[in-house]
Amino acid sequence: MSVLISVANLNDRLSQNKRTVLLDVRWALGDPHGHEHYLAGHIPGAVFGDMNSQLASHGVPQDGRHPLPAEADFAHTVRMWGINENDTVVVYDDSGATAAARAWWLLRHAGLANVYLLDGGLAAWRLAKLPLEDGEVQPEPGNAVVHFGAMETIDSDGAANFDGVLLDARAGERYRGEVEPIDPRAGHIPGAVSAPTAENLAPDASFLAADKLHVRFTALGVAPGSSVAVYCGSGVTAAHQIAALEIAGFKAALYPGSWSAWSNQGERAVETVPTVGMDTNGDRLGP
Repeated sequence: MSVLISVANLNDRLSQNKRTVLLDVRWALGDPHGHEHYLAGHIPGAVFGDMNSQLASHGVPQDGRHPLPAEADFAHTVRMWGINENDTVVVYDDSGATAAARAWWLLRHAGLANVYLLDGGLAAWRLAKLPLEDGEVQPEPGNAVVHFGAMETIDSDGAANFDGVLLDARAGERYRGEVEPIDPRAGHIPGAVSAPTAENLAPDASFLAADKLHVRFTALGVAPGSSVAVYCGSGVTAAHQIAALEIAGFKAALYPGSWSAWSNQGERAVETVPTVGMDTNGDRLGP
């Protein structure tokens, strides 16, 4: 199943009036103004998707900073976005799909098949000198049916006992416990391998080609048939890693609570030294 759609292919779809639901998910840590950025200019017809109110729920710290929304709540959100059964949905942001991937993963988890990330995001659309519009888009409610379970997940116990390759998608300095700007404890889940999300992307914020991603993940210990799971800080950019793995031909489970949940559970062990087989930066040793 394809993960990406190019700007050229999306523009062709829109030019031919092929039904396409566009979802703008502009969100980044430290920037609470995603909706304002959307209002100032977005791909024509795009609906805004809010990370905190639509793409996550809120619970106790032990659940993490961005727990998955309840199925019923997300079903309502999906319909309010104007999504019908069998619609093609294209999700984008302005940060290399690191936020948009959360919506892509949730929509796929909800059973929608035709969901794509816009490769290169809004920057690629602008680079192609394609039009933007401002203001809010209010679509007619859709009729899509939502049932969670199409994408695999693990919980904290599953992460603690994971028998496979557990990838940590945060920046290397957070994996190594050198800094921790958000969560209560620094370090990583014992046995996890450092796999920073940023390394999935080319300099123009598009995804690396499938063969390059395959080489990247193979070097991290992923192989055909491997059990793979991914976590990050709060379960958002880990979805980007899952998208990159799928492009490379691998499947992976998401640990939604991620480090924000793990580090708030005092009984959970924490490591700051790289996993066996990794160098001091958390990179795998050897071929």
